[in-house]
Amino acid sequence: MSTTPRGWLVTGTDTGVGKTVAACALLHALRARGLRASGMKPVASGCTDEGDGLRNADALALQAASDPRPAYADVNPFALPEPTAPQIAARLAGVQIALPPIVTAFERIARSADCVVVEGVGGWLAPPGDGIEHADLAHALRLPVVLVVGLRLGCLSHARLSARAIAQDGCELAGWIGTGVDPEFAHRDAYLHLLRDALPAPYGGVLPHAPTPDPAKLAQALTLPPL
Repeated sequence: MSTTPRGWLVTGTDTGVGKTVAACALLHALRARGLRASGMKPVASGCTDEGDGLRNADALALQAASDPRPAYADVNPFALPEPTAPQIAARLAGVQIALPPIVTAFERIARSADCVVVEGVGGWLAPPGDGIEHADLAHALRLPVVLVVGLRLGCLSHARLSARAIAQDGCELAGWIGTGVDPEFAHRDAYLHLLRDALPAPYGGVLPHAPTPDPAKLAQALTLPPL
């Protein structure tokens, strides 16, 4: 990656591996290098209404890490109340998730930003909506993929399977980031060595475990090209 792409689609080896923290850290890393960087979470379940419409904590974190800061409706075009898989949450809400509104919101954000960091849902093969895969999203937005690997037992298989699926779907794996989701994970460095050998993409660093993570500080741990 000799030049900065117009953004990345951030996916994970599973849900709960720190995609949002990684995406926010990536935004801060881009901003620290003088780039205008904004975040987006096209589909989010588990949204609540505090008086200003449905809002999702992860989408709000991405919005807060952005400069310029997009309107919430563009950050999160599909906000769903039920805290479950988006397909189920959308059905319960009577919502049909579709790519065109996501692409329109992305392009609106991209007009004011050098890079847009887009966070997906769950892992690579967790559909953002009925009939929509993350590969469809990556192709529609013309984005390479960053894989977030939660460092815990099982991560080697999950990471290799994810990388293989991304490649088979015709998408570019631009790099991967490790996250310290398990602070007591034994042999972490040995697993990192195996992952660096196994994954066909640049290693972007490890975000350490933190009960209350500060994405601006965590950004200093990222080495993902072209950073």
